[in-house]
Amino acid sequence: MPDSNAADIAVVGAGIIGVACALQLARQGKRVVVIDPQAPGMGASYGNAGHLATEQVFPIADVSILKRLPAMLMDPMGPLRLDWKYLPRALPWFVRLLLNLRPARYRRTVAGIRALNEASLGAWQRLLHAIERPHLLREDGSLLVFERAESREAIDALRQRMQQQNVPVDFWSGEAVREVAPQLSDAIQGGLFFPATGHFLDPYQVVCELVEAAKGHGVKFLTQRVLDGRVEENGVSLMTDQGVLAAHQVLVTCGAHSAKLTAALTGKKVPLDTERGYHLMLPHEHNRLPFAITSLERKFIMTPMTGGLRLAGTVEFAGLQRPANMARAWQLHRLSQGLFRQDLNAEGATPWMGFRPSLPDSLPIIDRVCDGKVLLAFGHQHLGLTHAAVTAQMVGHLASMQPPDPDLPALAPYRLSRF
Repeated sequence: MPDSNAADIAVVGAGIIGVACALQLARQGKRVVVIDPQAPGMGASYGNAGHLATEQVFPIADVSILKRLPAMLMDPMGPLRLDWKYLPRALPWFVRLLLNLRPARYRRTVAGIRALNEASLGAWQRLLHAIERPHLLREDGSLLVFERAESREAIDALRQRMQQQNVPVDFWSGEAVREVAPQLSDAIQGGLFFPATGHFLDPYQVVCELVEAAKGHGVKFLTQRVLDGRVEENGVSLMTDQGVLAAHQVLVTCGAHSAKLTAALTGKKVPLDTERGYHLMLPHEHNRLPFAITSLERKFIMTPMTGGLRLAGTVEFAGLQRPANMARAWQLHRLSQGLFRQDLNAEGATPWMGFRPSLPDSLPIIDRVCDGKVLLAFGHQHLGLTHAAVTAQMVGHLASMQPPDPDLPALAPYRLSRF
């Protein structure tokens, strides 16, 4: 079988994580082929918020989700939405989510997210410098603002929790906020500034630049759909819509679509669901903001990019099959009204929806199983862009069967065997 293998490693999934991993593996001398039914970067990686979110060490869900459940079911425009038609299918996943909110498990989740976050900025700096594109990342921090005086208590509590997790954070007054972002409303009371964060000027361009660098190292990209797979004595066989592809190893990194192939290869059913995320791109909005700014009360983020201002941040649980509800994307523009001295220009705006892969403990699966023939890197929920570069380093280490690297996050929290 080895003589017939198309590659040393077949990477299934051409999102930001799959492409970053493919480049890392190719730089290590591996023959790599990447397989995806879409062009690289056209899934969730195309439309993410562009925020390098190293400050987000806490999962999006906490115990308050129980109180919010009725609103999640009844409000189609709410920031956290659960489609009631999807509830029967989502219920087992939500039960596991709630179990993971128990104190000991919650602390393990936070520690696992924090370990990846702390390594992410340095990993991205090294990766972008390696492909001579450091300008794609602006390392100028980000800001969480609040408008209501009664929100000050929540801001102070969050700042204290962040400091306990060693997240660099500073409190800014309303005047300090408007000094760097003068177009913001006088209603802004203040905010938390996170200096160790940044934003990408165009997340899709980042994928494209990584693709070109990968091709330069011999990586081949195939537009095919993987239908099934199995582990063989000397490698892995992947059944695609265009035939069978053989490789010594396979890396499953197809985001929210990873569960079926993982089960076929490993026999393990993973509780993977999707947080459907929406954005609204405003092409005529330039120079409104110096960096990414999030609203505490309105619960969405605004990121300045080359193509305009991107509004993003809603979460919807409705599965992979239901059509997008683009009214949720347009709702982001309505949410922005009142945040600025002059409302944002929505002329020519484009809505978008993508699937964030989410596991009930809010941690990804990064692992090597089946005697090293199967590598896994998926389930990064809303931190896929943030974690892509460090995940690629971890996958490269796993693929080479090397002992643990003390400079990389320990693998224990991300193992498949936790499920």
